[in-house]
Amino acid sequence: MKQTTYDQLLEAAMNVIRREGFDKASVSRFVKEAGVAQGTFYNYFASKNELVPAIAARILDEQLARMQARGDAETLETLVETMIDVTFTITEEFRDYISFCYSGISMYYSFERWDEIYRPYYDWLESQFSKLQRAGRITTELELKAAVNNTVGLIEHAAEAHYLSRAVTEDRTTAEAELKRMLVRALTI
Repeated sequence: MKQTTYDQLLEAAMNVIRREGFDKASVSRFVKEAGVAQGTFYNYFASKNELVPAIAARILDEQLARMQARGDAETLETLVETMIDVTFTITEEFRDYISFCYSGISMYYSFERWDEIYRPYYDWLESQFSKLQRAGRITTELELKAAVNNTVGLIEHAAEAHYLSRAVTEDRTTAEAELKRMLVRALTI
């Protein structure tokens, strides 16, 4: 599949940011790495700061695509296991950008923008939960939107504690198993 100019610019910017840091990186370095003219950058991004939500969206799009590629889960256990595995893997792969995205979103954008970026993921998970709820595999006592938001937040926190803050000392397999056990119990009570 041919890469679009937007994708070229975003990938180039991510590479430059990873090497130089956001503050030292410049638009001229992004376009040089992408092999496009300086003005081309501004056809896609109003400023360098616009890269923050674009990178966050790229990470979440990749995360959701990997989850969807595994297909609809027939059981809650399978769904939770998929979400945990993919989230831990994405967090490990994109750890250079995740903290940057959090700080950049909070500095330059409202949390409504963050919610826009997460919306496709939340909608997908709500449809998965709804299907499992109709099949009697998730409790009907929970409000689905809250359950979705809390589940995503808990899984991401666990992955970030493991890879970003190193607050967790257990190995990945143990951390994932404990998280899965807790979420399945909470969602089936």
